[in-house]
This record gives sequence, structure tokens and C-alpha cells, in this order.
Amino acid sequence: MSTEQPPAVVRRGTNLDRVGGFNDTVVLDAIRCAEQRLSRVEIAAATGLSGQAISNITRRLLDAGLVREAGRQKGTGLGKPRTLLELEPTGQYAVGVHLDPAVVTVVVLDLTGQVVARRRTDTAVAEDPDVMIAGIAATVEQLIVEAGAPRERVVGVGIAAPGPIDVERGVVVDPPNLTAWHLVPVRDALRELTGLPVLLDKDVTAAASAEKWAGGPNGRGSFVFFYLGTGVGAGLVIGDEVVRGATSNVGEIGHVIVDPDGPLCFCGRRGCVGETSQPRYLVQQAVQAGVFAKGIDLDDHHAVDIAFGYLCSLAAEAPGVAREIVVSLAERVAKVVEDIANLLDLERVVFGGPHWDQLAAFFDESVRAALQKRFLVRAVHPFAVVGTALGADVGAVGAASLVLDHTFSPNPSVLLLGQPDNVLPAVQIGSAER
Repeated sequence: MSTEQPPAVVRRGTNLDRVGGFNDTVVLDAIRCAEQRLSRVEIAAATGLSGQAISNITRRLLDAGLVREAGRQKGTGLGKPRTLLELEPTGQYAVGVHLDPAVVTVVVLDLTGQVVARRRTDTAVAEDPDVMIAGIAATVEQLIVEAGAPRERVVGVGIAAPGPIDVERGVVVDPPNLTAWHLVPVRDALRELTGLPVLLDKDVTAAASAEKWAGGPNGRGSFVFFYLGTGVGAGLVIGDEVVRGATSNVGEIGHVIVDPDGPLCFCGRRGCVGETSQPRYLVQQAVQAGVFAKGIDLDDHHAVDIAFGYLCSLAAEAPGVAREIVVSLAERVAKVVEDIANLLDLERVVFGGPHWDQLAAFFDESVRAALQKRFLVRAVHPFAVVGTALGADVGAVGAASLVLDHTFSPNPSVLLLGQPDNVLPAVQIGSAER
């Protein structure tokens, strides 16, 4: 079966003057999504806009420093070679923060989605949220300077947090693995400390957005991003659009039962995939099986992470109990992916998160083959199993990508409602400060 990826979908513009701002973002998005540099003629063909509209828009984008000319097409003998356009990386920047129960990651992205500065620090789970937020704000300021990003070109800060969250109020509600975080207004607190616009979203939604923005072929069409970290979750992109659900809490898959005889979950049922996928549970299994000596503090995230990494190393070295524990995890996860893929008719699963690098080897050909075999419409199109190309920082990259996506990508709801659908302002291309 062919695994060729579908071409990027480019939103069509309109030649009505009243939606000029929308058309600017349509053109910017077309340039961003293209696999190669485009000429103005090619942009017009892709977006459905007139040649005159494209000329006016590209002039504004060039003046704003958001795109740049990048050479000319080779001559065809049919006229003057066409000038090619591409994004200007330094045109704008976005900051991404990933709040994970084990580690806080902060990155700065340029307009092309490349990481230009990053920092990771261990999460002190019991630490006062106000202290943590102050530390994050200080890191944001330091990284902006480190990246050499002029502050007026920093569009905003995205926060990727474990759910549930209240997007309307910018509040982290009650993450199961962050016990001190109860109804924390992280969005407003960080906005006050940094003076920058701030957007809050689910970590799995952010990761899916990262693939859409910077993941290349992995981020096109319809896919599920399966997050493997202290907890598990699923970010969804359907038809090139990030799916958020009624309250932006889509992706809470932790209570799908994969082992009726498994451990008791805090929800009151047994064998939930979230509980049976936690490093804490796997390390506990290893202790009970005699792989590790007793005495590991299962409430110490740092100690558990070290033990989990060692468990994965043992599993990779040779057959045995350690491998059986980790392979069983892969099989449980595959069962959940199978159900999601069949329910939504997806093209691929993209695995990622802090623990993906350690677990990737166990999602081998047997797991991939089983998933593809159980995909019900495989006779119509294949189902691909891939890992993220964005590394362990995908949550933070996704948080920054959400800012870029909200600010620069065409958003029909903004056009229809006449105002932004979140706290971040739409980019003012015609009056960008330089």
C-alpha cells in the first residue's frame, strides 16, 4: 500500500475587500505550508485570489518583515523568471511553556517554527503555584534575550497544561498529577508578570498543533497525537483543523479501560489506560516482579523517572520480565489507538511526549502491523504509525505553535464573528512594528 502523504490543504481566500486581513493570513499560511518556495502566480493559484490581490498582500507582508524574497525560478524561456517567496524567520517569535508534572519546558520559536532558545527544569510538584509561575515568567524573559528576539516581535506566550482546564477563565483546574494546582489562574498571572498576551490550552492539543505547524507530512490531514508522559492523552487534528471540543478539553482518554483486572484508578474503576501507563505503575510492577529491589519511593517523580528509564534500558537489552512489562504497555496503548482510529477514520497516529524516545523501540513492527490489521478501512487507505519529529519538547513547541497558529493562520470564526476567539490579538500586518 502506498504511504504517500497528501498535499497540504490551503484555505481559499476571497476577493472581497472587507476581509483583507483574512486574506493576508491565507497567503501567509499558503507560503508556510508549501513544501517549496512559491511565486506570486503559484500563491494566486493555491488561494484563489486575484493577481492584483496577491500583489497587494505580498507587498504588505514584505513591508511587515513577515516574508522575504528568496531568489527566482529557473527560466522557462516564456518570460521573466518569477520571484520566489518564503517566511522571514525573524519576522515574529512566540514563547511556549509546557507544564508537565515531571518537568517545565520553555522554548522560543521563530516564525518558521524553529526552536531558537530552550530551557528545562524539574517540576516541584508540591511547590506553591505562584512561586512556579514567577519562575516561569523569569525564564521567559531570559530566553527572549537569549534568542535575540526584539520584544516588539514577540507575539505572545502559549501555555500547555495537563487537563482539565478552563480556557475561558485561563485556569488550570485539577490536574491529577499536580496536586497543588487547584483552580490556578495561570494565564492571567503570567500575562501580568510578562506583559505579553498569553494563551492557555491542553498539552495534548498543543502537541497536535505542533505537528500541524512544524511537523511536515506528519501534521497534515487527519491524525491523533498520542502523548506519552507522566499521563497519557490524545490530541486530534481532523481535516487539517485542531479539534478542541466544547470546552477545549478534548483528548481525555486516560479512563479507557484496557485491563479489567488492572490496578484501581482514582475514578473508581480498574485498568484505566492512564493509570496503567504511568511510569509509577510500571516501576511498581518491576519492583513486584523482582526486577528492582524494594525501596524506590513511588511518590518521588524524579526517582520514578530514573527507575523508568532504567526499566526501558533493561527491556531493550534482552528478553525477560522487564521487556514483558514494557511490551504490555505498548499493547495497551495500541488498543486505545485502534479504537480512536476506527471511530474517526484517521490517517495516522503520531506518538510523542517526554517518554516517547524511551518507548519507541517497543512500538515495533508487530505493534504497527496489529494496528494496521485492525484498521477497518485499510482497503480504502492505509493507517500509518509514526513518531514525532519534534523531540521531547513537543509540548512546549506546541504551546508556542498555538500562538503562531492563532495569530497567523486563517481562522474562519474570526471572520464570521468579527473578533478573535481568544485573548491573543490577530496580527496587524499592515502596521507591524519594525
